[in-house]
Amino acid sequence: MDLFNPMPSALSESPTQVDGFAPPHLVLNDKMKGLRVLSTIQAELQKCESFRFYVAFANQAGVASLLQTLDDVRHAGVSGKVLVSQYLNFTSPQALRTLMYFDNIDLRIATQGSVHAKGFFFFRPHVHSYIVGSSNWTHSALSSNTELNLKIQTTPESPIAHEVKAEFDRQFAQSKQVDNDFIKTYEEEYHAYQQHMLQSQSSSTPSTTPTTLFPRQPILQDAPIDAPTQPYSVKQETAIRPNRMQKEALANLDLIRQQGKNKALIVSATGTGKTFLSAFDAKALGARKLLFVVHRENIARAALEAYRLIFGSSRTLGVYSGNAHETSADFIFSTVQTLSRPERIRVFDPDYFDYIIVDESHRTGAASYARFLDYFHTNFLLGMTATPERMDGADIFQHFDHNVAYEIRLQQALEEDMLCPFHYFGVTDLSVQGETVEDTADFTRLIAGERVERIIEKASFYGCDDGIVRGLVFCSRVDEANELSKGFNERGYRTVALSGSNNEYERETAIERLESDDPTQQLDYIFTVDIFNEGVDIPRVNQIIMLRPTQSAIIFVQQLGRGLRKIDRDKYLTVIDFIGNYQNNYLIPIALYGDRTFDKDQIRRLVVTGNQSIPGTSTVNFDRISKEKIFTSINSAKLHLKRDLRADFTDLTHRLGRMPMMMDF
Repeated sequence: MDLFNPMPSALSESPTQVDGFAPPHLVLNDKMKGLRVLSTIQAELQKCESFRFYVAFANQAGVASLLQTLDDVRHAGVSGKVLVSQYLNFTSPQALRTLMYFDNIDLRIATQGSVHAKGFFFFRPHVHSYIVGSSNWTHSALSSNTELNLKIQTTPESPIAHEVKAEFDRQFAQSKQVDNDFIKTYEEEYHAYQQHMLQSQSSSTPSTTPTTLFPRQPILQDAPIDAPTQPYSVKQETAIRPNRMQKEALANLDLIRQQGKNKALIVSATGTGKTFLSAFDAKALGARKLLFVVHRENIARAALEAYRLIFGSSRTLGVYSGNAHETSADFIFSTVQTLSRPERIRVFDPDYFDYIIVDESHRTGAASYARFLDYFHTNFLLGMTATPERMDGADIFQHFDHNVAYEIRLQQALEEDMLCPFHYFGVTDLSVQGETVEDTADFTRLIAGERVERIIEKASFYGCDDGIVRGLVFCSRVDEANELSKGFNERGYRTVALSGSNNEYERETAIERLESDDPTQQLDYIFTVDIFNEGVDIPRVNQIIMLRPTQSAIIFVQQLGRGLRKIDRDKYLTVIDFIGNYQNNYLIPIALYGDRTFDKDQIRRLVVTGNQSIPGTSTVNFDRISKEKIFTSINSAKLHLKRDLRADFTDLTHRLGRMPMMMDF
């Protein structure tokens, strides 16, 4: 019996069963068909009464992929045995530490020999299922790698069933029990080995490879990331080339200019390299005087450093914001607040800049942007945003003559491996004394000690990629953020609360502390209301907690994007979303999967099929009660109201710059 899916999956990789048994068949990762090895393992876990995993390698991201399912079956009384290997010191200590949480799992590790086993075994009273092949317990092996696994089913009395059990039991008995003492010892050996491998790679890496603010991985020459908040240390001969997305966008920008147009808009998900893209285009055009406009000074300085990587010493670069008046530079990076002041903007002649770039250009509906857009006349105007749609109905596309040069949304960016993967966990909203705490509840209940303990419990259970949490917590109210931060601090955490009342220095200090490796300075969490939805770069964020109802798919994606900056191959983002009885819960799957149909059956299918419909190695998980709340919201939602149709019509009109026809929809 399937305990967790309220309706059958529309996507199935299993062939037709005969007498309750499926014939042997391959279990593969096939993104075109929406198939994952992970989905098959999850389905078998949900049906079995016990299980055995015997894999050479397990990493934390792989364990996180199955974390919710393992927790579900634990509550259902399912027990298991897991045997991993210390071979090549690949299995991560954090993965072992996470698995130790489960009191229903007997965890052991083979410390001797070259173990290459890859098998997942599931037992029901009358059916045993075996998945054997090439897949280790890693997120890439379960979701994206080219793998070859065979699934067979047999009776418990069959010879193969006895052989599998005997071999597993023999290997299990020879292995070492995993406990805290073992992990402590192994962790030292693991990190020493990893450091040795990094040093070996560094000694064989050409001197032209740049170093970065984040020492865990050097920036690749085709890296799809934007600049960090501090300068790189770069050798003069370093060459950074456009990635595939940037090459396509650059070609489209060139085509737009060949057509005699002088404005364009780039729609690109956070973390996909918009700033570097603009620098590549400016270099291709041979820009002499360039203006880069942002809404915060720290972003201006980060963009300046990205441009320094591309242009080196061939252009002078300066900041025009606050107390910085570096107006004689060739390329000027300025805030909109500075340019909206008449005495500041008149420092420049209206024809002074031959290239102007507007970052976060979905803000151009504001009067402050209109002032400098109306003032300057430039050879080319480029807008960049991840979310051009506006909840207030403003037409952003008109500022760029409706020329969309390139568009890559979150789902495609994940598919192209341009962002770090995320593991989303939709969990039942909090309760105090047995009653659900809603966003509209009395404030004292929103910050009750029981609620704080519940948040900490879930944050600890779902964890993060490397065991060192650097988290953002999105709250609904300023007083809630302040009190929850206080509650965390009273329990030994290091947190701060930030809101619109905090100045730029306070925000930057908090971000630096969140990313710091100094244990005396490092923060565990920043609790925030609204201010970090966009326009802030915190690459090392590895956990996001959502303590507010989803009112907008756009804001949901913006907040999710705060942690998707890809800084090394091992990073993933943990997203913990506390889901209550909110009317707009149906927006969660719409945001996660990028659904634009607003068709109820399609949205239900996305929730049910889960990881089959999410790109790359990311996963989406709902616990049983939160899934029920999602379905209740979908059932009651009115998705085709007149106002929604009018909004769709208006959005397309803005995008096209004309009255749309039916074929345009």
